[in-house]
Amino acid sequence: MSRRLTLELLAEHKIRATRGAVYAALNDPKILAECIPGCEALERTSDTELVATVALKIGPVKAKFNGRVELSNLVPPESYTITGKGSGGAAGFASGTAKINLIEEANETILKYEVSAEVGGKIAQLGSRLIESTAKNLSKKFFSKFCDIVDGKS
Repeated sequence: MSRRLTLELLAEHKIRATRGAVYAALNDPKILAECIPGCEALERTSDTELVATVALKIGPVKAKFNGRVELSNLVPPESYTITGKGSGGAAGFASGTAKINLIEEANETILKYEVSAEVGGKIAQLGSRLIESTAKNLSKKFFSKFCDIVDGKS
């Protein structure tokens, strides 16, 4: 029986851009591909679906994940839900859901997210501390790059 780990992440980021601009950027595959650590390909297959290939190293395990992403509960430019599932072959799998909320405040947007994820296989055997620290680090890298792009710094 393979081991499974679940993970919850909550955070918010202030972005110096309008809510509409942030929402548009969150729906732009080119911007997302630039921000996702290890992203090798990201392609929109419909208005609400994308396919992705992401290569990651988590501790001693290297894996290339092929997955699908679906957008739902769309309330432009306020919120949506992202659900993704990816397989890394022998390394294992990852799946998760992120609820995104955008709150406009003066000349900024507060992006709040709540993520629930599950990993299994060899990756889960690495332990919850390593998985959690890796997830937080990947999230930090994504949002740092995303904020730079949307703020016009990149």
